[in-house]
Amino acid sequence: MTRTREEILQERRQLREKYRNLYDATIALLFRHDPVGINFEHNTDEYEPEAGTILPKLQDCRSADDCRQVVYSEFVRWFANSAGSKEHYEPIANELWELWENYRRDVTDTG
Repeated sequence: MTRTREEILQERRQLREKYRNLYDATIALLFRHDPVGINFEHNTDEYEPEAGTILPKLQDCRSADDCRQVVYSEFVRWFANSAGSKEHYEPIANELWELWENYRRDVTDTG
């Protein structure tokens, strides 16, 4: 089933609303690390689809290693042969895990 552009945009709006700053921070993190070489300096939204599939899965993570598995699995799903090795995603996972922990703390504090 193919989604329409409007459905995709609506889904992204919902993710941005749910995850607030974490959504944009995740996109920026992926863009900065550019694990698959698609950062051409002007396409800052290039990693939105991947962020959208990674963030909902973080709730099942219990460590940065779990986070790395999620990030790596999603990049393999999105980019197959160009995803690289799991170790390549360690810096991304460590930073994303820190962002995730801050997000969870903020959500708990503001309830």
